[in-house]
Amino acid sequence: MKVPVVLSIAGSDSGGGAGIQADLKTFHAFGCFGTTALTAVTAQNTLGVHAVYPVPIPIVEAQIRAVADDLRPAAFKTGMLATAELVRTVAECIRAARLRNFVLDPVMVATSGDRLLDSDAEQTIVDHLLPLADLVTPNLDEAAILVGAPVDNLDDMRRAAQTLVERGARAALVKGGHLRAEELVDVLFDGGEFREWRRPRLDTRSTHGTGCTLSAGIAAGLAHGRPLPAAVEHALDFVHRAMRAAPGLGAGHGPLNHLISA
Repeated sequence: MKVPVVLSIAGSDSGGGAGIQADLKTFHAFGCFGTTALTAVTAQNTLGVHAVYPVPIPIVEAQIRAVADDLRPAAFKTGMLATAELVRTVAECIRAARLRNFVLDPVMVATSGDRLLDSDAEQTIVDHLLPLADLVTPNLDEAAILVGAPVDNLDDMRRAAQTLVERGARAALVKGGHLRAEELVDVLFDGGEFREWRRPRLDTRSTHGTGCTLSAGIAAGLAHGRPLPAAVEHALDFVHRAMRAAPGLGAGHGPLNHLISA
């Protein structure tokens, strides 16, 4: 049986709930072989991010090149990129290696509220990575930064998704986890039509790594050859069930349960 290869270009989470660690667990759950290019080392746990150390640029370049040359990924994702220079470097590597099926998770702030991206790198993502993305997956706060306007309700989410596609992404999934409502909505726009997924809000603190897990699950679905809407739906379902089955670890925002079946 052929196992699809998926690449995560992202930061490390020492607490194991998000970042590269969450991506590898998700790839495995979805029946994919996970590869990585580490962009930053963080010291963090469920209570917050205590330190961030960006990986030197030549090492990031070498990691991506090594994977692309030998373990050709069928899909890939980006997560925490930390600095504008890293964003530009990753974009150059994506073009040079001609990587395909790109899920862009524009990680800017951790669940704890700690920043994971320099403020001067926000526009760099729009200019350099967005035009390469097959899908961009911002939450409400990230969408507002990327489009330069508030995103607080369903109409705002639809407008933001359209704007992100107009600015270069092939599709945009605006995540509604931060909506102040009992029913949460996720909005997908592929340049032609909207699709929406609705679910009840879960009463849980176990939300650490939801965005990483979702984007990794979508990338895994694309690696398996699923159409984008099917890949999104499968990944959303996985995240929802992983939150419900969370192990309750840590004193803050705990991790999901990546041991459930995909």
